[in-house]
Amino acid sequence: MQSSKDILIVGGGVVGLASAHYLAQAGHSIRIIERDPSLGQSCSEGNAGMVVPSHFIPLAAPGVITQGLKWMFNPRSPFFLRPRLSPSLARWIWLFARHSTKGHVERTRELLRDLSLESRRLHVELSEQENFPLIQKGLLMLCRSEAGLEEEAEVADHAHSLGLEAEVCDAARVRELEPGAEISAKGGVWWPQDCHLSPGHFIEALRKFIQSKGGEFITGEVTQLAASNGKAESVTTKTGETYQAETIVLAGGIDTTGLAKQVGLNLPMQGGKGYSLTLPEPVANPQLCSLLKEGRVAVTPMGDSLRVAGTMEICGKNTSISKPRLQGVIEAFCQFYPQYQPSDFKDLAPWVGLRPCSPDGLPYLGHAPKLSNLIIATGHAMMGLSLAPVTGKLVADLINNAAPKINITQLNPDRFQFVGGNVS
Repeated sequence: MQSSKDILIVGGGVVGLASAHYLAQAGHSIRIIERDPSLGQSCSEGNAGMVVPSHFIPLAAPGVITQGLKWMFNPRSPFFLRPRLSPSLARWIWLFARHSTKGHVERTRELLRDLSLESRRLHVELSEQENFPLIQKGLLMLCRSEAGLEEEAEVADHAHSLGLEAEVCDAARVRELEPGAEISAKGGVWWPQDCHLSPGHFIEALRKFIQSKGGEFITGEVTQLAASNGKAESVTTKTGETYQAETIVLAGGIDTTGLAKQVGLNLPMQGGKGYSLTLPEPVANPQLCSLLKEGRVAVTPMGDSLRVAGTMEICGKNTSISKPRLQGVIEAFCQFYPQYQPSDFKDLAPWVGLRPCSPDGLPYLGHAPKLSNLIIATGHAMMGLSLAPVTGKLVADLINNAAPKINITQLNPDRFQFVGGNVS
């Protein structure tokens, strides 16, 4: 039988909570330390709530840089890279460019497929065990242009070669799939394996389970990580409290970067800022979640409310709100959903969060080099909620010395320490 360990998890977002769930389930003693106990400003509470096996193409992919450069000088565009003098940003950009290739997509798409399908299975299992709603009706990738529809049809073809389900739809088929709201689109792709949920319900269910197993939640901002003799020893908060543990898991999103650096691990990572607005009484609530191709906006019905989310601003740790960019999200949504007007959003307070983005679009998951009791679990970008269960299960496998169900060699946190050669 697996012996119980004292485990400290730094970060109480979905990745940290999912890790705690599976570790508590295995009988370990769990403490979670989180800067914001309400999670209101984490990258979990306000996200789009999508579970997306359709996302088998990493963030670093062909055409991303070209499109990003076209958008750079449009204050309402869905992408922006905040320029600043920063060696870490320069290195991240260099690594991102090196990985934005067809070869990189081909080398990673099966891994992302396997992670996503297993995570979807675990999401279903968790929703049944912990009694929170998971809507399994699929996702619509909606396109307003013929060019956009052609691009997404190519993605659907690649999906079929991987054994994923995808249906290219004309406008009539879109109306058939989504009778709950008027949509202005040429067509789209329906991904029937995708799901959606309320992040708040998911977080609450995980927290209740962890507490039922004796897990402890600690409020504090971790600023120091101490290690010696090949082991991580303790963490210290901004207010001076120190916590020791047999095993430490760093799952703090973008904040993991600074802590990892203190023990000699350089994790290239940038914050990808995103916004969301939630309409409490939508005039027409869709039944399916959707992604709006040309506007790069996510739309998710959450019970009686409707969440609209978007933008990717590579910004370090800057959480200021750009009103023009937020307005761009609203206007893009209204173009696809003509029953809405920008004025419908005028009294809503926007949520802002930082997605932890690695330069190759893959998470960091595994043991820290030279520290046998330190696990890194971060860098999921826009896939944090979607991949949280499989990440948590893999973290538990690593700590339990169990063979992981999925080969995660490509997710090695040490993979950028000595980068050389051609990655095209």
